[in-house]
Amino acid sequence: MLPKLPARYDHVGSFLRPEYLLSARKQAQSGQISASQLREIEDKAIKEIIDFQQSVGLKAITDGEYRRTYFHIDFLEQLGGVATDIPLSVLNPDGTTEPAPPAIRVVDKIKHSKNIQIDDFNFLKSQIRPDLTPKVTIPSPTMLHFRGGRAGISKTAYPELDPDFYEDVAEAYAQELRALSAAGCNYVQMDDTNLAYLCDEKMREAARQRGDDPNELPHRYATFINKVVAKKPAGMLLAMHLCRGNFKSYHFAEGNYEPVAEALLSEMNIDAYFLEYDDDRSGDFKPLRFLPKDKIVVLGLVTTKLGTMESKDDLKRRIDQAAQYAPMEQLALSPQCGFSSTIHGNNIQVEEQRKKLRLVIETAQEVWGEV
Repeated sequence: MLPKLPARYDHVGSFLRPEYLLSARKQAQSGQISASQLREIEDKAIKEIIDFQQSVGLKAITDGEYRRTYFHIDFLEQLGGVATDIPLSVLNPDGTTEPAPPAIRVVDKIKHSKNIQIDDFNFLKSQIRPDLTPKVTIPSPTMLHFRGGRAGISKTAYPELDPDFYEDVAEAYAQELRALSAAGCNYVQMDDTNLAYLCDEKMREAARQRGDDPNELPHRYATFINKVVAKKPAGMLLAMHLCRGNFKSYHFAEGNYEPVAEALLSEMNIDAYFLEYDDDRSGDFKPLRFLPKDKIVVLGLVTTKLGTMESKDDLKRRIDQAAQYAPMEQLALSPQCGFSSTIHGNNIQVEEQRKKLRLVIETAQEVWGEV
């Protein structure tokens, strides 16, 4: 049976942070305000971004990822057995330097030491209208492997990765999903850069240098994700967003989905996929031919990196092109990524953010006839 999204339009989850929230986060880091004071300020900002989403007309509502610095680290570092290193500087494409995200290392057996998203989900759920769907975003478990490869995972804790490492991570994720389900969450999205990076020859070569086979990794990751899916609570819709990088409007990978498409769409037992298709770096829609009849692809046709507005006619034309490879009833529409995968945010204005979302909603309503 085809999974049912809240609507034919959706979004990836993160939004531009207001200045007062960014200021409060800096104050908390320097000890000027307490963690509880920061949370009160986060609560205020989240109420505002919930109101924003409801007023735009979205049916799936997130907390904007306002409690996070990075989309992945804030979750992963709360798993038992995961450590983060002090960040170094990274050179941006424009020649400027920026603190890099802390490196993630597996230093001990992975375990679910505590519920990570429950308090945040409970607050989100308490603030939205009952006819809307609260959506939780978490990083993909593959991120504990891809960035560092074998060298990033303790050989003392895991002399062999298969099966213990993959089983431990899957069980840790399953415990988090079960806790969320018990709290009333039935929509979770896992954000994954790694499979998208494996579409880029530069990233594929980097994987080879780490000792991994980029042709084998997509199939290994499909098996890995399926271990999580097999343990997910009944009735929970589990989606995956593939991201090619989303830092201050930069991307870090490009390439057609073809190298990962079969493993991603045919082998992986995910309900829905958010795929970036906002420009030529994403390639064509031919990889969608691997989509089975019981899955949904959400086409990320509207860019979150630039304020320039797409046209409805162009979006409809591209949806028709995608429908040559996957049935229209198995397609939906969204922005290509979040508007702020890290606290830094993309180079786009709040009003442009609103207009982009309205464009997605109105186009989807006209194409699929949903009101």
